[in-house]
Amino acid sequence: MAVQMWMSQMLDVIVDMGRHYLDSPGKRHSFDYVQEMCQTLLDRKGEASGTALAKEIINSYDKMKPEVKVRFLIMLTTEFAPDPEPIIQASKDYIKKQDAANLFNLNKVSEAPRLELLRLLNIAPGAMPSLVAMRLLLLNEIKKRPMLRPLETDMFHVLSSWFNRGFLSFQQIDWNTPAVILEKLIAYEAVHEIKGWRDLRRRLSEDRRCFAFFHPALLNEPLIFVEVAFTKGIAEKIQPLLELNKQNKKSPTPDTAIFYSISNCQEGLKGISFGNFLIKQVVDSITKELPQIKTFSTLSPIPKFNKWLSTDYIKRKTSIFTANEKKQLSQDNWFNDEQIRKKLRKKITHICAIYLSQEKKRKNNKPFDPVTRFHLGNGAEIENINWDADISETGLKQSAGLMVNYKYNPLKIISNHESYVNEGKIILSSKVKKLLN
Repeated sequence: MAVQMWMSQMLDVIVDMGRHYLDSPGKRHSFDYVQEMCQTLLDRKGEASGTALAKEIINSYDKMKPEVKVRFLIMLTTEFAPDPEPIIQASKDYIKKQDAANLFNLNKVSEAPRLELLRLLNIAPGAMPSLVAMRLLLLNEIKKRPMLRPLETDMFHVLSSWFNRGFLSFQQIDWNTPAVILEKLIAYEAVHEIKGWRDLRRRLSEDRRCFAFFHPALLNEPLIFVEVAFTKGIAEKIQPLLELNKQNKKSPTPDTAIFYSISNCQEGLKGISFGNFLIKQVVDSITKELPQIKTFSTLSPIPKFNKWLSTDYIKRKTSIFTANEKKQLSQDNWFNDEQIRKKLRKKITHICAIYLSQEKKRKNNKPFDPVTRFHLGNGAEIENINWDADISETGLKQSAGLMVNYKYNPLKIISNHESYVNEGKIILSSKVKKLLN
């Protein structure tokens, strides 16, 4: 922390030294001048003036109205794109002579100037949060403006390198963690809402653990965190895990770690994976601290199952549901009718097993369910599908109360990951195979 403060102070000094290189304050925040500053930043060599310019550009961007920020993104895309002429010439040179020098030159002229501009902007003190927020805006705008896609490619490239696993800090969060971080857990919890400080304290008690990744450029901002509960055997229902009261002291000695909530915190870093590193490190940390914990499993939601079932599957000719059952499943809020759910329990559970293990995305032939893709990609196996596992309003709406256990076998995580990535192989337990039949 002291080193970070010293570095921050030094950067502030550099910025102050470089301020006299800038033009008059009244001109600084016009859009045209911001564009000029971007070009000047690329051209200048001095560190002091460069840092001051970067800071000035970031400050100006932060003060822009949303529509002007979009204009800024368009400007980065169009005005700082690579020049095609040098690329064409360098390509011809490389075709004529395929040596290291020509290859280096081809790579150099092919890189968009905006890539270097983004790197230079990041030298400004406190620039990282602004750049992450910039990408979030970009992700939202790209749906309406596909022409921004080259900028997204470059932003993803630089953010992936800046948030490389080697720069991340793995930390356990407990009740002694600074309140500013604990508040962020309450705000960022994306799976099971944390209902105030008492609920948070329960989730950080002695039979629980919470771990997170942090980045030095985003102080007090978790990137991702996972909540863990210790149980006897694999938990099949979420409500007991979320109860505020602790387990009875006479409860059996736990032998299982249940990952019951994993939350990504920074929307501007979407697509940059931290979870695979986090889960492996959590397994290692718990194994060292509590060697009696032998089983590692999730209790995970199935967020898109109901939507897929009622809008896609029941329209297929191969549907196992009768005409009357299809009519019931087409109704709004059918999942709140306990009689319908009980009557269709076997069929719904069977179809859920198909959904998790066989339903694929056409684009890449990966599982349709996003949570399934995440855990299988991290080396897990589909262990079980649990009925009435989450009877909350959200749980019923998402998946008619179904939840799934993804099991992490420490001895098979790597081989499962390799089989899934290279062959698309999905490891199923005998319980799930039985549901499929």
